[in-house]
Amino acid sequence: MSATENENDLQIIKEWLAKEPHLPQNINDKLLQRFLYTCNHSVERAKHLIDLFYTIRSQSPEIFADRDPDAPHIRQAFEDIDFVPLPKLSAQNYKVFLYNLRTSDPEKYHFVDALKAFFVLADVRMLLETEVPDGEIPIFDMRNFTLKHLTKIVLPVLKKYMLYTQEAHPIKLRQIHLLNVPTFLDRCLHIVRPFMKSEVGKMIHTHLPNSTTLYDHVPRDLLPEEYGGTVGKIDDLKRAWIDKVRQHRDYVVDESRWAVDERKRPRPPAHTVSMEGSFRSLSID
Repeated sequence: MSATENENDLQIIKEWLAKEPHLPQNINDKLLQRFLYTCNHSVERAKHLIDLFYTIRSQSPEIFADRDPDAPHIRQAFEDIDFVPLPKLSAQNYKVFLYNLRTSDPEKYHFVDALKAFFVLADVRMLLETEVPDGEIPIFDMRNFTLKHLTKIVLPVLKKYMLYTQEAHPIKLRQIHLLNVPTFLDRCLHIVRPFMKSEVGKMIHTHLPNSTTLYDHVPRDLLPEEYGGTVGKIDDLKRAWIDKVRQHRDYVVDESRWAVDERKRPRPPAHTVSMEGSFRSLSID
């Protein structure tokens, strides 16, 4: 697509937004372009995705409210968990993202705060990245994940998280890698699968402790040194991103950029997120 065509599509989206008073009116151009790119430059699909993105977020305050990067609970989540976008793109123009618990202590794992921190970083990434990758490859290192961590998952929030990431988050998911999988992996998947689309389930690759099978899918030169790669150390990469997040605190906490005003919606929402049951966590017998 030419630059002119892209600018024309962007202008069409902006004109449409002006007629949708319930949506934020100060959406960053880079984010609007990401919606178009994710939808293969289909303007109508991008309109739907934009509305869904903001609607689900507004209906999920457990994840998308109270997320000041300088707040103690968010700072702690960034300390206890590695959320690291890796700097090099694959030959297919895919972005690799590393997720890792730094400790096996379940008392330091707060499921909801972890999601908040993850999406704070995701929002800053979508603002700062100059080019949109053709796909995303998350890697979840499960070496420190225990059964007690599993019990801290809040099921209604998990449902909202899964709905948002699969239906409204403007990325193209290509692969999912689970490293150092524990013996109770089947229990983990049993919890997640009811909320998982079948095509997403087919993207999951599991890797046993001390295996090298990840390299069959993700080249070493895309990975940090701790995983046999060459792009740098995790702590250095992580600190650089935390600095970027804090530098863009005002962007993250500006509710006018994220909130839907349902009183101004010209028609009923296409999607409503419900919270069945209580705000409960999982119990493992």
